[in-house]
Amino acid sequence: MSRAICLLSGGLDSTTCLAVARQEGFETYALSFDYGQRHHQELAAAERVAAHLGAHAFRVAHIDLRAFGGSALTAEIDVPKHRSAAEMGSGIPITYVPARNTIFLSFALAYAEVVGADAIFIGVNAVDYSGYPDCRPEFIHAFEHMANLATKTGVEGHTKLTIRTPLITLTKAEIIHLGLAAGADFSLTHSCYDPTPAGRPCGQCDSCLLRAKGFAEAGLADPALA
Repeated sequence: MSRAICLLSGGLDSTTCLAVARQEGFETYALSFDYGQRHHQELAAAERVAAHLGAHAFRVAHIDLRAFGGSALTAEIDVPKHRSAAEMGSGIPITYVPARNTIFLSFALAYAEVVGADAIFIGVNAVDYSGYPDCRPEFIHAFEHMANLATKTGVEGHTKLTIRTPLITLTKAEIIHLGLAAGADFSLTHSCYDPTPAGRPCGQCDSCLLRAKGFAEAGLADPALA
C-alpha cells in the first residue's frame, strides 16, 4: 500500500484532503503543527479528524513562528473582520503567515522520507484562497521539483515524490461536496482564525466567511454550528 503524508490543520480543506487520500487507498500519516498560532482549537480538531478518518498515525510538529511574527495568526495583530469578497480577493491579507506552507511542506518532506511515502497531500486552493501566495499552482510545482532534487530517496531514484493538491481548482462548495462523498465529518472541523474564549467561531473573519459562503452555496447547513 502506498503511503501519503497529509498536512492536517483541522479545517474543511485539509480534512477533505485526508478523506480523499484515504479514499484513493493510501495509508495516511496526518501531520499537524503547533507553530505558535494564537489558539489551539485547530489542533484538537485535527486530532478528531485523524481518528475519524482512520489515519495510520497522527503527529504534531512543534515549531515557533512567533519568533518572526508578521502575521495576525502569530503576533498581536488584529484579525481582519467583516471583509467583503472583493476585499478578500485583493492583496495578501495580514493573516498570511510568512513562508508557512514552505515550512510545513519541508517538514512533510522529511516525514515522507522516514516512512517511505511517495505523496504529500495539501489542501491549498487557488479559488477561495484569500490571496495567499503559497497556495498557487506554480509554488506547488516548484516545491515538488525541489523535493525530488533535495532528498536521498529522490536522488537515488527510490521514490518520485508528488505533491497532491486535489482542491486547488475547486470552489469551497465543491470542496464540501467532495469531502462528504469521501467520508469527511465536518462537524469535527474548525476553521476560525479568532475563536471566542469558549472556542466558538467568531463568524466574522475571512476563514469563517469563506466557510459560511461554501456551505450556503452547497445548499447545506454547517454541522459545526449545530
